[in-house]
Amino acid sequence: MASSVTSSFRISNLKTVFVGETNKLRVSSVPGAQVGFVRKTVECKESRIGKQRITVPSNVTVNLEGQDIQVKGPLGELALTYPREVLVEREETGTLRVRKAVETRRANQMHGLFRTLTNNLVVGVSQGFEKKLQLVGVGYRAMVEGNDVVLNLGFSHPVKMEIPSGLKVKVEENTRITVSGFDKSEVGQFAASIRKWRPPEPYKGKGVKYADEIVRRKEGKAGKKK
Repeated sequence: MASSVTSSFRISNLKTVFVGETNKLRVSSVPGAQVGFVRKTVECKESRIGKQRITVPSNVTVNLEGQDIQVKGPLGELALTYPREVLVEREETGTLRVRKAVETRRANQMHGLFRTLTNNLVVGVSQGFEKKLQLVGVGYRAMVEGNDVVLNLGFSHPVKMEIPSGLKVKVEENTRITVSGFDKSEVGQFAASIRKWRPPEPYKGKGVKYADEIVRRKEGKAGKKK
């Protein structure tokens, strides 16, 4: 009991001595070195994609209103709203230019992105986009019935998917699917929805894959050696 009291007293005494209260020690404070900060404005580099001009074909009409753009062509009509970090301008030559409104990191990120989105609008309403898929597997077939795509992918029932408005689906040789439209995001989304039902497996490559997709194959388990 006495040893515990003594040890606690020593600990408390050390604390007070460290602070300089019990033994009336004078703790002197040494002023630290002054650190100076220099503010330097760092200008973000211009995006290599963002600084490229967008050529507008003669059969495409572009309407600019503030931060909104509306593009109309032979295949359809699309619109886009820009954030406050970027601006879109029409030059005297008729080309479109997307530039940064402020010099910030977010503006640098948005610059190249919205230049690509603007180019997709112009290309989409004038030429369109397409995504090709291929069915690999015994008995895997596809067909178009009215406004639906019917897929036989080895399930106990066929899979029916409604074709969204603005998209066209064509099936060739029962195993090749082509999704086309003027909105690139919708074309890619619907093609990904078809592929999601049966992604290609790595052993035999069976499933639904993109036409230009390379499926990395795995070696199956080897049999027991005799």
